[in-house]
Amino acid sequence: MAPKIKVQDNLVSLSMQRVGQNKILDALTDIGKDEKARAEIIKTLKKIEKDVRLPKDRSIREELTGPMADALYKDAGVLTKKLKDGTIFNFRYLSKIARDFILSPDEKPDHVFEPQTTKLFLHLAKGAKNVIIGGAYAGDHAIPGAKVINKKGVIHGFEPSDEQRKLLLQNAKANKVSANIKAVGTGLWNKELELELVGDDAFAHAVPLRGKKTKKTISFPATSIERYAAKNKIENIDVILMDIEGSELPALQGAAKFLSQSADKAPTIIFEVHRYYVDWSKGLENAEIVKYLNKFGYHVYALRDFQSNVPMAKCKIELIEPKHVYLKGPPHGFNMLAVKDKSVLKPSLFRIVKNVSPKLLLHKDPALHWPAEWR
Repeated sequence: MAPKIKVQDNLVSLSMQRVGQNKILDALTDIGKDEKARAEIIKTLKKIEKDVRLPKDRSIREELTGPMADALYKDAGVLTKKLKDGTIFNFRYLSKIARDFILSPDEKPDHVFEPQTTKLFLHLAKGAKNVIIGGAYAGDHAIPGAKVINKKGVIHGFEPSDEQRKLLLQNAKANKVSANIKAVGTGLWNKELELELVGDDAFAHAVPLRGKKTKKTISFPATSIERYAAKNKIENIDVILMDIEGSELPALQGAAKFLSQSADKAPTIIFEVHRYYVDWSKGLENAEIVKYLNKFGYHVYALRDFQSNVPMAKCKIELIEPKHVYLKGPPHGFNMLAVKDKSVLKPSLFRIVKNVSPKLLLHKDPALHWPAEWR
């Protein structure tokens, strides 16, 4: 009987812990309604992250500070934060992007999310006339990008979410770049059609609408890059940036006309891959999207980055050829770069590396998951 009693005691103890945790989080939500109190707690959470290190493979952000921040900002509404260069960014606390932006070590960071992707994108977009962003969100890349493109250039931001598109336009106005941003309320695919979201929360992805809509169906229209370009008389695209949860390949198939252009005209491409959507079981170099781009003469690399807000201004952009990417671990995603002209990869800004993970993580093995400058 003793073991049973012990198990019951442990279950009671766990139940009491959960009740206690819920009460704490509820209290933080109430406290979070006071902006000054919320700011003080966030200041303390940042100090904890700076001073405290958990054992290997455990993340203080995921286990403690993140959930506390989530509770504090549960009913926060629209928030505003400034970047180092004065960029004003309005956003809602609805995702990990917002969480990590709030908990940024720098009071005024130089990016919103994904430091190396932002650095890369701004490098490629400088002086551009036409930039396509699939999954523009509230403008985490579009707004900084609009400041470096050609004065008459346009960033075409595809964002099906009405709420995020509204914030994108609000941010464009706040930063006086409205003339350089066109918010498009559709998704991207290889043709015009209706898409629906399937799957759970973080891993929801778009597929062509199946059957009739129901009250539970979340759907939105989509178009192809070629069709959109024809309607808007766009002859050349300088950069394509996509984070569209598994729709990257169909979107690129809908841009074949531009991908087949010569190296001096074809767009440079930044896109996300994730093991939930991309089969790299035979090696990343044999993934369908990589082989598709290779057919057009593109050189493809995995980009090493934090999917977070981490200061990396002094770090070079590290790239890995697909055959040399370390891919072990739980299902994960990362960004990739495709270029036709490798001369854009200047040694002063870029570093080619081998046998490391593209997924930068503070709580993992430094040899695999930290940038070279930190090891």
